[in-house]
Amino acid sequence: MRNEKKQFTKAAGIIGVFTLISRILGFVRDMVIAWFFGAGLLSDAFFVAFRLPNLFRRLFGEGSLTVAFIPVFSEHISTFGKEEAFQMARSAVRMLSVILVFITIIGIITAPGIVRIMAPGFTGAKFSMTVILTRIMFPYIFFICLVALSMGILNVLGHFAAPALAPVFLNLSIIASVLFISPSLPDPSIGLAIGVIIGGILQLLLQLPFLVQKGFYFWQKADFYHPGLKKIGLLMLPAVFGAAVYQINMLIGTLLASFLAEGSISYLYYADRLVQFPLGIFAISMSVAILPSLSRQAAARDMRALTDTFAYAIKLIFFITIPAMTGLIVLRRPIIALLFERGAFDPVSSKLTADALLYFSVGLWAFSAVRIVVPTFYALQDTKTPVKIAIISVLANIVLCLTLMGPLAHGGLALAASLSSMLNFILLAMALRKKLGALGCKKIIESIAKSVVCSTVMGLSLWAFVCFHQTTDTSSHFDLLWIVTAGIFIGIFVYILSAYILRCRELGDIIKIVKKG
Repeated sequence: MRNEKKQFTKAAGIIGVFTLISRILGFVRDMVIAWFFGAGLLSDAFFVAFRLPNLFRRLFGEGSLTVAFIPVFSEHISTFGKEEAFQMARSAVRMLSVILVFITIIGIITAPGIVRIMAPGFTGAKFSMTVILTRIMFPYIFFICLVALSMGILNVLGHFAAPALAPVFLNLSIIASVLFISPSLPDPSIGLAIGVIIGGILQLLLQLPFLVQKGFYFWQKADFYHPGLKKIGLLMLPAVFGAAVYQINMLIGTLLASFLAEGSISYLYYADRLVQFPLGIFAISMSVAILPSLSRQAAARDMRALTDTFAYAIKLIFFITIPAMTGLIVLRRPIIALLFERGAFDPVSSKLTADALLYFSVGLWAFSAVRIVVPTFYALQDTKTPVKIAIISVLANIVLCLTLMGPLAHGGLALAASLSSMLNFILLAMALRKKLGALGCKKIIESIAKSVVCSTVMGLSLWAFVCFHQTTDTSSHFDLLWIVTAGIFIGIFVYILSAYILRCRELGDIIKIVKKG
C-alpha cells in the first residue's frame, strides 16, 4: 500500500505540474479568442462546433477509453506478460483507427444534422458557419482518441509526463492560428478550426518517441483482433456514458442555451473554462494517476489496499477543491474581468460570465469527487453501476435545466449542472460503500469538516479584502491583477495556516505531491 501511495503521489505531482502549464496556456488561448472574437455570432458558432471534438477529448482522453483499457492492459501484463499485452495494444490501435476513420467520414457528412441537435436555436448565417467549423474540426476526433490509447499504455508503464503535456500543444496551436491564420481569412473562425486540427496532430506525434522508449512500436505485426479487445469493448461501451455525466450535462446546457440571448453559450463556455482550471489540475490529474494503482490492487484482489487508496485520494480532493470553490466564488468578478475583459469582451459580458461562474463553482467539489469515485468502479471492472447512476443524474439535469433557465437564464443551466453532479456523487458514494463495505467514512467526514472550516475562514478573509478593494467597470488591468494576485496569496496563506492549526494531515500530503512534481 505504501509503495502504491508513493507511486500515486509521484504520478499526481507530475501530471499536476504539466496540467497547470496546459491550463495556464488554455487561459491565454481563451483570452486571445475573447479579445479577437468577443462573445457573439462567431464565438458561439466556434464553441458549439468545438463542443463535439472537445467532448470526445474529455470522454476518451480523460474518460472511457482510458479507464476501460488500463485495467485490461494491467491484467494482461500481470497474467500473460508484457509482450502479450503489447500485442493486444497494437491490435487495439489498428481496430480503433479503422473505426475512427469511419466515424470521421460519417460526422463530416452528417454535420448539419449534428448542429441541429447540438444547437437547435441556431439559424441562418450562424447555423451555416457552425456546420463548416464542425466539418473542419471533426478529424480531431481521430487524433485525440489515438492519443488517449497511447496515454493508457504509457500510464500503465509508469510514464505520465507526455500524455499530460499533450494539451499544451493544442493550446499553442490555437493561439498561433488566431494570431497568424485567422486575420488573413474572410471567416476568421475557420482559422481557429484549422488550429484545432494541427493541435491534434502534434498531440499524437508527441507520444510516439516515449512509446518507442518503452519498447512499444505501432508498426510491429499484430492481429486486427485480439481476445482482450472484447473485454475492453464491454467495459468501454457503458463507460462512455458513466464517465461522461458532466460532459453530457454541459452538452445539454449548450443545447438549451442556444434558445437564450446571443452570447449565452459563450458565457457558459468561459465560466466552465475557469472551473476546469482546478478541476483539471487536481481532480483529473488524480483520477489519471490513481487508476493504474487501483487496477493493480484490484487485479491482486487486495480490497483493503484499494479502499485505503480511495480514501486517501478522496480526502485530498476535498481538501483542495473546497477552498478552490470558495476562492472562485469570492473572486469571480475580478478574475473574469482580468482574464477576458478587453477588445470585444465588455463589462456586461464579464458580469454575465461571472453569474455562470458562481453557479458552476458551487458544484466544483462534486465534479471533482466523481473523478475519484468512478475510476474505483472501473478498476473493479464494474461499469454498470456508474451507468445506472449516470442516467438518473442526466435526467435530473434536464429537469433542473428546464426549471431554472427561466428565472436564472444561462445561470440556471450552470446551477443545474452543479446540482445534478452533487446527486451523481452522493449516489455513487452510497453504491461504492455497499460494494466495498467500510470506506473509512468517519475519517473522510472528519477531513471534509476541517476543510470546510478552513475554507470558511479563508472565504471571509477574501470577502473582506475584496470589499475593501472594490472594483468598477473602469478599473485598470493593473488594479485587477493586484486584487486577483493578492487575493489568491491571501487565500492560500489563510487556508494553509488554518489547516496547520487544525492539524489537517492532507496538508503534508499535498506538500509531498508538490515536491514530487
